[in-house]
Amino acid sequence: MTALTTPTTRSAEATSPAPRPAARGPRVRVILYWIATHALAVALSLMFIGPLVFVALTAVMSTDQTLTADLWPDTWNWGNFADVFARSRLLAWLGNTFLYAGLGTAFMLLSSIPVAYAMARFRFRGRRLAFLAVITMMMLPPQVVAVPVYLIWARLDLTGTLWPLILPMLLGDAFSIFLLRQFLVTIPREYTEAARVDGCSDFRTLVRVILPMARPAIAAVGLFQFFYCWNDYYGPLLYAQTNEENWTLSLGLASFRALHSVQWNLTMAATLLVMAPVIIVFFFAQKVFIEGVTLTGVKG
Repeated sequence: MTALTTPTTRSAEATSPAPRPAARGPRVRVILYWIATHALAVALSLMFIGPLVFVALTAVMSTDQTLTADLWPDTWNWGNFADVFARSRLLAWLGNTFLYAGLGTAFMLLSSIPVAYAMARFRFRGRRLAFLAVITMMMLPPQVVAVPVYLIWARLDLTGTLWPLILPMLLGDAFSIFLLRQFLVTIPREYTEAARVDGCSDFRTLVRVILPMARPAIAAVGLFQFFYCWNDYYGPLLYAQTNEENWTLSLGLASFRALHSVQWNLTMAATLLVMAPVIIVFFFAQKVFIEGVTLTGVKG
């Protein structure tokens, strides 16, 4: 009888691991389904990350290797970043860029928020016409008025500086006014009416009630303006080209690339140094930035 039971026992033991492939089947299908669902997103991510990785790897290569087809550095030359500071006025350009971007963003917010608040909350004759004028200003290319505006700043003897780019922000920005206005109209009027019942003036209502609720939209337009000023090349080229002491990072990087056109490792290292502050700012502010962009423009 043992001779009959032993083969069956062995066959049962041999067939016991059979359910494992069945258990792996659903997991594999889930992975394949995820890849198929996110294939486009993965492809787009690689398209955006690929150039950044290429710049980072080239920045730590030697000068001779950058002229070859190698994609991976043979030696990691971290001294390229120090050479960028030694061969350029990167710190001075960085200070000028922070001055331009910081003051430009602050002046824009200081002037655009009251205008957007007035268009969203006050009822006055010509309100729609004023909003139409703001939209029209958004469609007007800056190159159209470049010559007369430049002549005005030249008569004021401010060419060669960054003030012709900073001071106009005190007059507001059409795009920022539009975005802020679109967000402020979504705030219920009951809040402002309750503040007026409590005796708050329009200015106090704006500061104490509206601004805390509009913080995501303010952060969004502030980052938009900061990034625009940081990456602006046309403005500094037009007004500060004759004075190297007032060059920004975009203008200085273009000059650095022209002087070191063969040394691509230094050019890529300088590019990474220019990109780093913007990436850091967006990394810490991305949550409120995305929230502001999502909530802005919901209601017309």
